Amino acid sequence: MQATTAASVDGKLSPPRSPLRGWPAVVSVMLGIFVIVTTEILPIGLLTSIGSTFTVSDGMAGLMMTMPGFLAAIAAPLVTVATARFDRRLMLCAFLLLLAVANFLAAAAPDYWLVLTSRILVGITIGGFWSIGAGLAERLVPPHSVGRATAVIFSAVPLGSVLGVPTGTLIGELAGWRTAFAGMGALTVGVLVMLLRCVPPLPPVRATRLRVLNGLLRDGSTRFALVLTFLVVLAHFAAYTYVTPFLEQVTHASGALITTVLLLYGAAGILGNFLAGARVARYPRTVSGLAAALIAAATLLLPALGRGETGAVLLMIVWGIAYGAVPVASQTWFSKAAPHAPEAASVLFTASFQATISMGALVGGVILDRTSASAVMSLGGCTAVLMVLVVGARSAGVRP
Repeated sequence: MQATTAASVDGKLSPPRSPLRGWPAVVSVMLGIFVIVTTEILPIGLLTSIGSTFTVSDGMAGLMMTMPGFLAAIAAPLVTVATARFDRRLMLCAFLLLLAVANFLAAAAPDYWLVLTSRILVGITIGGFWSIGAGLAERLVPPHSVGRATAVIFSAVPLGSVLGVPTGTLIGELAGWRTAFAGMGALTVGVLVMLLRCVPPLPPVRATRLRVLNGLLRDGSTRFALVLTFLVVLAHFAAYTYVTPFLEQVTHASGALITTVLLLYGAAGILGNFLAGARVARYPRTVSGLAAALIAAATLLLPALGRGETGAVLLMIVWGIAYGAVPVASQTWFSKAAPHAPEAASVLFTASFQATISMGALVGGVILDRTSASAVMSLGGCTAVLMVLVVGARSAGVRP
């Protein structure tokens, strides 16, 4: 991944990036993605609490995960194209303001439909912020630091699991799930202030148009990236969205143990993120295939070995390492498919990733309500096995 010291904006040169200001800006974008990821997956740890408050089933409560993904998939191309000529810093701040409103609305919602309304706002934020922020590293730091900056930005995904979800779950247990969402709203406001102070003006370098996205979709490499993303994200979220009901019903874990398991899972995800970030550029097939294989192993073994606390903890750690590699691996496939259009590639990455998150949560919820939490884990494992086969078939071909 390369970058230049000055970008062309409508025929003019934008100011060169300041190394001193670049890294605080990178951290600000990372924290923006952190609060977005944490808000998106926060219901996973609070699923049963929220469901009991409004007397809805765990599968129905899973709509809190389904709705943001579908909305993000729609918002990613539409919002990015509609705001193509606006300063990207301004848009990042606007999306975080919308996220703060969503969190405060969820915290105060007297009815479940208002909680779902807040999740619509979360979906719009995800689609817009991710599409812009995921590819900003090359505009914030010198070329030799772009790889490290990208890894830092994407570390927000496992950090959301290791810090956000367990902390939110703990707050939910101690003070109620509404307090957890209110706390996320306050944290989002703090990150918004940091973005305003640390991120320099970012006029659009090249406007993303629908015809550019259509062109990418006709490319075979882009379609392969879409298939990989669909399979691995479907496998993960069909199962992981309902890991709390599984730990409660199958492992018979206490609330404290569930919080600990989610914490260990997230810590393992951070390790997986940086291990993958160091190798995925050279070995994308190996990293993607290994991640899928480990997810398959963990989810298929959980119904048997996850009945005991030790087995559940160990398998969740393996699962965390595997999924930590997924976002950076998926983004790498899209970047390699469209090196000439980084923001358009980020739009497709965001749209496909988020649409599949919601699909996985929806399918998993239907199966959970009709069968069992163990069946949901098996579904995720079988889907991950299918991705391993797809990567293997690609590896057997001539194309890289």
